[in-house]
Amino acid sequence: MEIRTAIYTDAEEISQLIEPLVTKYILPSCSVQGAEILLKSMRRQSIESYFKSGYQYWLGEVDNRLMAVIGIKENSHLYHLFVADAFQGKGYARQLWHFAKGECLAKGNLGVFTVNSALNAAPVYRKWGFKALSEVRERSGIKDIPMRLQLEL
Repeated sequence: MEIRTAIYTDAEEISQLIEPLVTKYILPSCSVQGAEILLKSMRRQSIESYFKSGYQYWLGEVDNRLMAVIGIKENSHLYHLFVADAFQGKGYARQLWHFAKGECLAKGNLGVFTVNSALNAAPVYRKWGFKALSEVRERSGIKDIPMRLQLEL
């Protein structure tokens, strides 16, 4: 997998990768209202607004095809992490996370990261050292688990 910094014009391709994954893995735990909100937040226009707000994205590509994406908000909040179905279970999410984490640390992050984990992703984040800050919560029909990672630097 090649990792590169995403740019604004990658928003459509990012959206096309993550929308079906959200539909398959996250929407089953959402209310109808939550599903609408979540899907809207994954559309090209929303991804573009994240870029404009300063979110940083990195893309994982194989043979110049997008197969994974990670997005970080404010140099510390893991906002998006998705890997195409055909590439799951091969360590690509971990590779992207380690790369993005290193970039954030190089830009001044002091070793604290947060994520609002989808229910199905929480075991992966726990494996990486994230700790749940609470039980499952529901906001606007979307269920997640707020988690935090404190690195020993």
